[in-house]
Amino acid sequence: MSCGDPHETDCREVLAEVYLYLDLECAEERRELIQHHLDECGPCLREYGIEREVQALVARCCGNETAPDQLRQRLRSKLAELVVFGSSESRELAD
Repeated sequence: MSCGDPHETDCREVLAEVYLYLDLECAEERRELIQHHLDECGPCLREYGIEREVQALVARCCGNETAPDQLRQRLRSKLAELVVFGSSESRELAD
């Protein structure tokens, strides 16, 4: 997804890292870049809002349980593939 507006940090890049951002698992410098992007990009902010709600729901349902590191890494890889696949698929449809 990309809103089409120029940003310091690309929309696809932000959405690929939104889970790291939500889980406070990225470096402070990266968090600041992502937060700045979300502050100025409505489409990404809406996507982030949805992700935040999903995270809150999972937290309520699972309590303080955490997923094993291997599972978390597999999920991040799959999400990154979906973001990349989704953006290339959108370009193909536009052509």
